[in-house]
Amino acid sequence: MNNPLPAEILIATHNAGKLREFQNLLSGFPFALRSLRDFPNVAEVIESGSSFAENAVLKARSYSEHTGLWTLADDSGLEVRALGGAPGIFSARYGGDNATDAQRMNKLLSELSRTGDATRRARFVCVIALTDSASAQVKTFTGTCEGRIADEPRGSGGFGYDPIFIPDGYTESFGELSPAIKQLISHRARSLKAARTFLLDGFPSLA
Repeated sequence: MNNPLPAEILIATHNAGKLREFQNLLSGFPFALRSLRDFPNVAEVIESGSSFAENAVLKARSYSEHTGLWTLADDSGLEVRALGGAPGIFSARYGGDNATDAQRMNKLLSELSRTGDATRRARFVCVIALTDSASAQVKTFTGTCEGRIADEPRGSGGFGYDPIFIPDGYTESFGELSPAIKQLISHRARSLKAARTFLLDGFPSLA
């Protein structure tokens, strides 16, 4: 990735909550952020990979090819120890493609309760893939956040499984913690911190 950094980078998501996180975490960089909402005619990429990294790379390369933009794509999800790492890469489709966040959380809580596990250990994982539209080279960056599953959803902040995930060192769920704290400790923040370090090499005046 030796090409000059672009004026625009595509954040490969339709998810408004995820886009807001990326916008906050990348504030200050002198490039415009686009989302898939700006490209309604681009078909959704099928996440056929067997890992977070494979899916992130697949999305980054495909969306970059179809839009001609540098593309930042992520694949992320929740891994629950007592469920053998589920829902994992299927986090967004847990309970069916049309399930709501509330339905997915209820399904997870129900399945976890049947295991009898008392520790309720879990972690969020995020892999970010950044691809250069000219060379199609890809860099990946991984972040994790360890914690446990709450007994019931708590708080209305965030999105996805945030209301049932309590990060280590805190008593509040991601649904209760402020965005400022989440931007410091979340799996996405940690993976993007590594990506920021890479991007700063192209904008040394911001370092």
